[in-house]
Amino acid sequence: FQANMSDIDTTNPRTLGRGICIITGASKGFGWALAHEVYHLLEPGSVLLLVARSGTLLQELKEELQSFTDKQRLVVHCIAANLSTTEGVNETVRVAGQEAVNEIDNVLLINNVGDFTYPLCLSLSLFTDLERVNSYLSLNISSPLTLTAGILQTFPRRPGLRWSVVNVSSIYALQALPSWALYCTAKAARKMMFSVLAEEEPNVKVLSYSPGPLDTDMQEEIRRLTGISHCLFPCKESAAKLMKLLLDNDFSSGAHLDFFEV
Repeated sequence: FQANMSDIDTTNPRTLGRGICIITGASKGFGWALAHEVYHLLEPGSVLLLVARSGTLLQELKEELQSFTDKQRLVVHCIAANLSTTEGVNETVRVAGQEAVNEIDNVLLINNVGDFTYPLCLSLSLFTDLERVNSYLSLNISSPLTLTAGILQTFPRRPGLRWSVVNVSSIYALQALPSWALYCTAKAARKMMFSVLAEEEPNVKVLSYSPGPLDTDMQEEIRRLTGISHCLFPCKESAAKLMKLLLDNDFSSGAHLDFFEV
């Protein structure tokens, strides 16, 4: 089945329709802001899957989202999982698969998970611990690859189903930054990974989105390590820009767009 992406749209183009949305790294920061945006754009009967390591933070987010309405608009699942492990990825796919029987017109996967626990500011010549390097690359590259593949298999493309995949990227997927070898490498690899997906799957709309410098724990760590302070933007502002991109749906599949470009 080959279809023009413009022919696959929700009933109301200013909502995300009745669908399922999976957000990784949802417990705080940009993922938390995305959950708030998506919750209000999905139509009643939709499903929102929130994935992160902390079940406690996810439950707090779920309760906060559901406090906005008197009745439960959406089915919200909290998945406390370590996506750097096979078990974590499989559990996320399993829970998503339980909703595959429902009538939906939109599948949206937002790959936001990332790990900044490895020291960020290190010269490339200092990365001698193979186990720690592999652990970082597993969460930041292997995890979104296998999760995306699993969700694609769970929700086969069909007429009338809008399929979108977002890779939360960075300007450093495109340009080198001294002492940030691992971070730049992971972001560049992810950009290419999702560019390949766009070529392979013409019925899946793929976007790599760089959210800009956000007021998050990562930026606090950057300030602590380097003394460099950026002009930071609220996560909700960047999340709203991403939602507008998805609703307008006029970008080329596989595009890499930056917060400052939209």
